[in-house]
Amino acid sequence: MNYELLAELCRVPGAPGREDSISDVVRRELGPLTDTLQTDPLGSIVGTRSGDGPRVLICAHMDEISFMVRHIDDNGFLRVIPLGGFDPKTLTSQRVIVHGREDLLGVFGSKGVHLMTPEERKQPVKLEDFFVDVGLPVDRVRELVRVGDVITRERELARLGDLVTGKSLDNRAGLYVMIEAMRALGDTSCELVAVASVQEEVGLRGARVAAQRIRPDIALAIDTTLANDGPDAKPHERVTTMGGGAAIKVCDSSALVPRRMVDHLERVARDRDIAHQLEVLPMGGTDTRELQLGGDGAVAGCVSIPTRYIHQTVETVHPDDLDACVALVVGFCETASTLVARP
Repeated sequence: MNYELLAELCRVPGAPGREDSISDVVRRELGPLTDTLQTDPLGSIVGTRSGDGPRVLICAHMDEISFMVRHIDDNGFLRVIPLGGFDPKTLTSQRVIVHGREDLLGVFGSKGVHLMTPEERKQPVKLEDFFVDVGLPVDRVRELVRVGDVITRERELARLGDLVTGKSLDNRAGLYVMIEAMRALGDTSCELVAVASVQEEVGLRGARVAAQRIRPDIALAIDTTLANDGPDAKPHERVTTMGGGAAIKVCDSSALVPRRMVDHLERVARDRDIAHQLEVLPMGGTDTRELQLGGDGAVAGCVSIPTRYIHQTVETVHPDDLDACVALVVGFCETASTLVARP
C-alpha cells in the first residue's frame, strides 16, 4: 500500500460540488496513466486509454460527506446543512475546516450536558442541535465566511495497529484503488475509461452524467462498503469482514449486479488467488446504479473496500483489502472484453 498517496487523498478537501482541490490531485496522478484527460461539465475527471475492444468504464467518486453554511448568527456561530448522510451523534466535539475566503479551523459545539434537563439527556442528538464555532468575533466571521461556504472534517490518516483510519476513506480509498490499478495495468484489449466522479454523496450525479456521455459497454464502480464486524454484530449482519479481501457486490438498495458480472469477478479472483468475499448491502448505494443505466445500459458491477465506521471521522480499512481490490480491478480490466462484444 502506498500510504503517502492514500494519506494525501484523504487530507485534501472535496465537498460535493466543490471537488476542485481533490480533482487537482487526481489529475496529477491519472494524467501520466492515460492517453487523454478531460473534465466534464459537472466536474468529473475522465481519463481514457485508447483501444479497439469494448468500452470499459471504471469509476470512483471524489467527493466526501461535508456540510454547507446556511446561517451566521449574531455571535458568529455557524448553522449548517449536511452534504451527504451523517449520524449526528458522531459530530460531538469534532474539528472541521470552514472553506471561506480563507480556511478556518472550527469545532462542532452543542448544549453542554451540565445545562441539559433530565429529559433532554434522554433524547437522541439532532443535527440542528449543533453549531460550528470558529473562535472569531461576528464581524470577522462575516468577512471571511458566507452562506453557501462548505465545511469538511479535519483529521489526518493514521495507522491503527494493522489498519489505517481517518476521515474520507469513503471514497478516497476507492480513488486510491482506481489510481493504483491504472498504474499497474499493462495493455488491455479494450477502450478503458477511468472516471473520478463528483457529487456521489448527494445523489450519484457525476456518475449519471459520465455514463450518459461515455455510454460504456461494461462498467465497474469502486467504493467502500460496511464492515460491520464489531463485537455486537450478528454473523448475518456483517455485510463484509475486515481483512477478508475485496468485496464483490451482489446487490445494494440501488442496484442489482448481473449474475454474469458477479461470476466474472469471482472467476478472476479465484484464477489470480485474490482474497475476496461477496457483498449484499441491505441499505445504501453507489455509482453502480447510474453506470448500469448509462446510454443503452451497461453490464455494471462494483468492487467494494470493507470499511468500519463509514461516514464517521474514524473510517477504517485494512491495507491487505486495498491491495486485493487493486489486484481485482486490474484483473477485471484485463479480462472485461470477454463479458460482452461491442456492437
